[in-house]
Amino acid sequence: MKKFFKILLTVLVLSFGVLFASPYLFKDKIIAFVKKSINENLNAKVDFTDVDLSLIKNFPNATVGIKNLSVINLAPFAGDTLFFGETVDLKMSISQLFKSENEQLKIDEFKLKNSKCNIIFNEDGIGNFDVAIKKDDEKPAESNAMAFELTKYAIENMTFRFLDKKSQIDFLISDINHEGKGNMAQDILDLKTNTKAMISFSKGNTNFINKLALSLDAIIGIDSKNMKFTFKENKALLNQLPLNFEGFIQMIENGQRYDLKFDAPSSDFYHFLGLIPSSFKGELNKIQSSGKLSLGGFVKGDMINEKIPTFDVHIMANNASFKFPDLPKKVENIQINSTIINKTGFLNDTEININPLTFKIDQDVFDLKTILRNLMENPNVDASLKGRLNLANLSKAYPVDISYPLSGLLTADVETKFDMKSVETKAYQNIKSNGTLQINGFDYKDENGKLMAIKMAKLNFTPSQLNLESFEAKTGKSDISVTGKLENFFGYLFNNQVLTGNFVANSNVFYVSDFMNAKSTDDTKKETVNKQSEPLKIPKNIDFSLQANAKQVFYDNLVLKNVNGKLALKEQSIKLENVLTDIFDGQIGFNGFVSTKETMPDFQMNLNLNALNIAESCSKLSFMEKILPIAKSINGKLTSKVNLSGKLDNQMSPQINTISGDLLGQLLSTTINTSNTKILEKLSSQLKFFDPKKLNLNDIKASLTFDKGRVFVKPFNLKYQDINIIVGGDHGFDQSMNYNIKFDVPAKYLGSEINTALAKLSPSQTNNLKSIPINALVVGTFKNPTVTTDLKSASTNLANHLIKEQKDKLLNQGSQQAGKLLDGFRKPGDTTKTVIPTSKAEINQKLEEEKKRLEEQAKQKAKEEAEKQKKKLLDKLFGN
Repeated sequence: MKKFFKILLTVLVLSFGVLFASPYLFKDKIIAFVKKSINENLNAKVDFTDVDLSLIKNFPNATVGIKNLSVINLAPFAGDTLFFGETVDLKMSISQLFKSENEQLKIDEFKLKNSKCNIIFNEDGIGNFDVAIKKDDEKPAESNAMAFELTKYAIENMTFRFLDKKSQIDFLISDINHEGKGNMAQDILDLKTNTKAMISFSKGNTNFINKLALSLDAIIGIDSKNMKFTFKENKALLNQLPLNFEGFIQMIENGQRYDLKFDAPSSDFYHFLGLIPSSFKGELNKIQSSGKLSLGGFVKGDMINEKIPTFDVHIMANNASFKFPDLPKKVENIQINSTIINKTGFLNDTEININPLTFKIDQDVFDLKTILRNLMENPNVDASLKGRLNLANLSKAYPVDISYPLSGLLTADVETKFDMKSVETKAYQNIKSNGTLQINGFDYKDENGKLMAIKMAKLNFTPSQLNLESFEAKTGKSDISVTGKLENFFGYLFNNQVLTGNFVANSNVFYVSDFMNAKSTDDTKKETVNKQSEPLKIPKNIDFSLQANAKQVFYDNLVLKNVNGKLALKEQSIKLENVLTDIFDGQIGFNGFVSTKETMPDFQMNLNLNALNIAESCSKLSFMEKILPIAKSINGKLTSKVNLSGKLDNQMSPQINTISGDLLGQLLSTTINTSNTKILEKLSSQLKFFDPKKLNLNDIKASLTFDKGRVFVKPFNLKYQDINIIVGGDHGFDQSMNYNIKFDVPAKYLGSEINTALAKLSPSQTNNLKSIPINALVVGTFKNPTVTTDLKSASTNLANHLIKEQKDKLLNQGSQQAGKLLDGFRKPGDTTKTVIPTSKAEINQKLEEEKKRLEEQAKQKAKEEAEKQKKKLLDKLFGN
């Protein structure tokens, strides 16, 4: 017995060892099977992070787990995800692991968790799902790698999306949880299924269904030989509306065959309320209701090529009513007669008929009638809307999810009849549209607590246009009045054509902040920082012009008065034309545009600044402060032309470092505040003759350009007494600078000793020294500048020049003395006993000797005088 138990224990240990070790032994083989199956079937970029094998999890069966399986499309859908599954578990017999790579791998069960599937059709009608590898005969290749002989399968948390970009249809089934049980290896079986999901459907910008809850328990009879699927027993709920359906779907050559019927098992209107959004369904059992409901229909026929099954879907209610608990008003006299029908099997012959949809709240009755025909070729619309409604009663009769109760009276009497071809070609003679839509006393608060009070708004419908006869409203501190017209309204609404409008807007007081987001809490600020915001985009298909007039416009820290001009919205751009406003004790006129076509919007603006207060405009206009930072120290007026262009950020504000352009300006009636500028203070400390308070800036003209955060100033002249000053250089928006200032300084400003030396020169020599150039270099920043000058070297050069002039003067005097001596030799009647040279050679020799003696004497005297003057001059200039 001991030996037996030892052997048994050894076998058990070895068996568990094999079970634990096998996943590592077979892992490469399983990966090879997965890759072989994928490569034989799919023409796409397929990837997965890992493949696991377990012999313990479902012993005696093996479980293969594929992690993060993704199928990414190639062109023309390159980068789009066709399928993603976080976990794909496949269950099979252990014996399957011992098959060769060329043998078929049979799968008994599979489970899919956290997956997504996207079926997309592009504008050309091409689908992204056609990724199966085809042979030469264009038929998909048949893979022998895997065979599914399922008895059970499950899908947990799947999202399925169908998107048709051409028709703008977006169909979404989210939160899918589905499972099925049945021996699918048999030709005929009953598959028991359980499904829960959320359904959403939209077309264009219109959302028709938003997360409609679906629950379905069904037994589906499957005849695999005849590809026929029959609904036997089923129980379905749409939100809380129960539905029954029966019949079959069969795959036939080149198409499908349908024979389905459905209806609501109850005729009480109470159950129709089950379609109310799920946020209210908890109160469904408390809703008071009356009246009957008929809901049902059928789908029967073949779907082959262009042919579809015939169908008839109807919803009817007569004199129904409902009242929510805790709400004072009742919705009554509900009449519904709606059908969607197709009798021929051709999609174009589908007809949608709502005639009527009527309800009453208090004494207000609303009535809607609509017939849609010829849907595919040339849709025809025949609709009418009549009635009045006190908007305050909406929230009193239905649990509308709004933070502020509505108010106001809506009245409508509109009829329209048209076909889409007439809309597209603007054949207004074929369009019948007339009536009015008016609202009075409409008050509404948005999510930020801002109140919009519309005193009156009235629209008149005509075949060619929609006239805004009146619109008067207030919000915050702002008032606005608008009149105008819209053209091609139906083309825009139904066919995405260009909507054209012309409006005139007037306002006494307009605060821009009243039309902006006013949230200021810490949570909102964090949300704003963390959220990926996108720049404002102007729609492509609008062409609006607006003549605006406002007595006062408040924007940030600016107050604009008497604003008027024209705004044009077209091709994703805003164009400003001849806009004028009084501001900063002057006037600004501008033309320009803002374009939102690119990822980041850009702008171009031409400004005419007329007699603006310099300090105020530069302190309140950020771009002016960057361009003319020193202007804040100037009191006076500025007249200028400014051309700007650059990029805008997500808040539609200029990105300073992208701004480029030029400015040509003139200063009027200006004085300077020296206490506000460090540059002038440091200049005056180094140049004793310069007093900034005496600087004359009147009528100064300057021209500059700016680009990539740098401003380049062309040299311009300043007036300071009889000193000419030339200024030029550049500075950055970061306040760094590099400027050259040239002073043409008359020598008289350099001290009395210089003037004494000048007095000893001849007039012709003095004229050559009217002014001395002195250069100043200004670097650093405007708040902390560094100023250097060449005053010392210029003064030294002047002193040396004066010395040379005096030396030349004395030398000239020596030459004159020699000439006089020569003249004395030649005077007749000389009675002295001086030996007079008798020959020409002796005379010349004597003159040469005397000339040299006098020159040496003059040089020594000039040197002594020059050294004396130089010492006095330098002591005067630099003694301190």
